[in-house]
Amino acid sequence: MSPPGAPFRSYLYVPGSDPRRIEKALSSEADAVIIDLEDAVVPDRKDEARKNVAGVLEREPTKPVFVRVNAPGSALCERDVEAVARPGLAGLRLPKTESPEEVRRIAERLEELGCGAVIQCLIESALGLEMAFELARSHPRVTALAPGEADLAADLGVSGEEGLLYARSRVVAASRAAGLQGPVQSVYTDVRDLEGLRRSTEAGKRLGFFGRSAIHPAQVPVINEIFTPTGEEVARARELLQAMERAAASGTGAFALEDGRFVDEAVVRAARLTLAVARGTNGEDG
Repeated sequence: MSPPGAPFRSYLYVPGSDPRRIEKALSSEADAVIIDLEDAVVPDRKDEARKNVAGVLEREPTKPVFVRVNAPGSALCERDVEAVARPGLAGLRLPKTESPEEVRRIAERLEELGCGAVIQCLIESALGLEMAFELARSHPRVTALAPGEADLAADLGVSGEEGLLYARSRVVAASRAAGLQGPVQSVYTDVRDLEGLRRSTEAGKRLGFFGRSAIHPAQVPVINEIFTPTGEEVARARELLQAMERAAASGTGAFALEDGRFVDEAVVRAARLTLAVARGTNGEDG
């Protein structure tokens, strides 16, 4: 159920009630767009926003479109899913996910509606954090977790980078234990502080995140740059996979490169991811 091609480096949020901003987002440098039907849309404009999203999806959008629906289990969420479950939908972002049963119910509804969209679960509460692994394994359509750090920090009663370190690492570990890609990093709210965004995104990448959500187009180039493999990283990945092929031909499993680096299946998966991202972003032939 994964979207075709490499994982997305950047996701740009845009309100579902603003058609002009939706069109600008679709023409931005973001790898994918998230049209928001939840917090960014006031209650009396929800129906209008659903119609806007449906219209975008019917026109075969120029890049992958995800929709953040309202909280699972609510009547608003049910109406959202009914409105946006169309062939042009790449995926749903489920906010405040805490119940694997609710995730499965939404996945089954997508199947009933003939929609192939994947699901990303937002972890925004202490209970959601405790259930992260179960949520990641709840249905084959779930392809990623992502912390919603403003709500999560408030629910945990923590502040600052130190307060969120455990939660971030927990989401990374749950994602990888469930066989998913690294989780998507939460938004950086100060849109004018691009250097702060850079430092924060680099730190997230070191923790095991892959890709980040943005709330302004100016943030996207920084995010894309950080999650785009360098030429050196691509060369190392190719070298590693070539060595793996030679080892496989000789009947060897785990092995070491000439520079002493030990290689096993986990390292090979990382190399394949590097090449997949390179192919998807700048035409590398892998």
